[in-house]
Amino acid sequence: MSFKIVVLAKQVPDTRNVGKDAMKADGTVNRAALAAIYNPEDLNALEQAIRLKSKIAGATVHVLTMGPARAAEIIRESMYRGADGGVLLSGREFAGSDTLATSYALACALRKMGKIDVIVCGRQAIDGDTAQVGPQVAEKLGFPQITYAEEIIDCTAKKITVKRRLERGVEIVKGSLPMVITVNSSAPDCRPRHAKLTMKYKRAATLSEKQDAGDDYTNIYNVYPYLNIPEWGVADIEHDIQWLGLSGSPTKVKQIENVVFTAKESKRITASDQEMEDLMKELITNHTIG
Repeated sequence: MSFKIVVLAKQVPDTRNVGKDAMKADGTVNRAALAAIYNPEDLNALEQAIRLKSKIAGATVHVLTMGPARAAEIIRESMYRGADGGVLLSGREFAGSDTLATSYALACALRKMGKIDVIVCGRQAIDGDTAQVGPQVAEKLGFPQITYAEEIIDCTAKKITVKRRLERGVEIVKGSLPMVITVNSSAPDCRPRHAKLTMKYKRAATLSEKQDAGDDYTNIYNVYPYLNIPEWGVADIEHDIQWLGLSGSPTKVKQIENVVFTAKESKRITASDQEMEDLMKELITNHTIG
């Protein structure tokens, strides 16, 4: 049977290693100063998708990501781990999208991808922490949704069973397909790259990447069509332009404060009771403790 799983994944700046150059003077993120990585919870979602694929004969896993040309690396990374392919949604018209515009663009692309049985994504991205895109995509497509998933337990042609991890416990829920599932970081980590898949897909590229490379790529990509990563722009999806990019983004950032913690000079003390007592008094006085 044909069973299509789509993973929504995002390339994000590594906000876990933010330094003094992470923000520009205008308050926007200086992406050049931060490494671009696979959004961590989207990797958890990819693992659930690959596990689900292994349970269903004929199932496929494709990744959809929206971003600049370099975001194609997310699709290659997914293919190294077991995904069958992916689509890059890219173009200047998508720039500046908030969660509403992002979910609209993704929903338009998902409709173009045809019949989909399960859509899986991370609960939230580390560059925004909103946890809104997955549920908004579900609403725009008219799909039911299960959030905070930790494990996809079972799936048939019509029903899916999912374990949810909530603040005060665990739920086992069932829902009808098609379904959108958002996955927690408490879900199992994604498997590492597979050596054979890495060798197979290391030359996979979008049209923009082939053109930028300047090499004669036509022969190898005609012989091995699975190395072609589809790249869609606004002309490739049915859309209303007013809902894309900045024009479709009602969220406005009023103010950003860049706070950089710097180390103060150190203070050495001996093990004497008096110096320990003086230190405790100092810490209490400046409200470091107490």
